[in-house]
Amino acid sequence: MTLKVNCPTCQTNVIWNESSEHRPFCSKRCQLIDLGEWSFENNKISSPMKVDAEISPDMIEDVEAMLAANEQDFFKE
Repeated sequence: MTLKVNCPTCQTNVIWNESSEHRPFCSKRCQLIDLGEWSFENNKISSPMKVDAEISPDMIEDVEAMLAANEQDFFKE
């Protein structure tokens, strides 16, 4: 079964396979238009932070532990 998706920029049908080198975009042009939208911050993934959100000490310890684990693996080949 061939998967078809719409180009996020112009909505043209794109066949999702190895021969579509710009997938999910239909062309390099549409890919660059989308990149420009991200660079001007017109597209965002995150949601606004809640001001009233509290950070518990347990959360801070968990984050510090994750950072410490990543630092040890960072320079390994």
